[in-house]
Amino acid sequence: MLKKYSVEYSVRLHRHVVPEHHFYSTDDPVTCEEFVQDLLEQGMGIHGIRHDGVDLLRPDFDRIVKLAAGAIASKRICTSLNIRPEEEHYRFGFAA
Repeated sequence: MLKKYSVEYSVRLHRHVVPEHHFYSTDDPVTCEEFVQDLLEQGMGIHGIRHDGVDLLRPDFDRIVKLAAGAIASKRICTSLNIRPEEEHYRFGFAA
């Protein structure tokens, strides 16, 4: 059975080597967003995100990446400044 969400990614080891693509699949949109967040934090290549086997349109793809990047920024600000997510959201606007 086809999973609802599929992320195509690769590990970037060397600049001159073609990376091997891997796939991660889940039925949960939040889990998909968290996986994309992990990929961004680790500097992995994100080659595509699919929903029900169809590539997401650019605005939907960008929305997922933007949410993941915002969550990363929020966590780092809270850790670095030793503040709660509520204060981070008020001051910087990243946290939900």
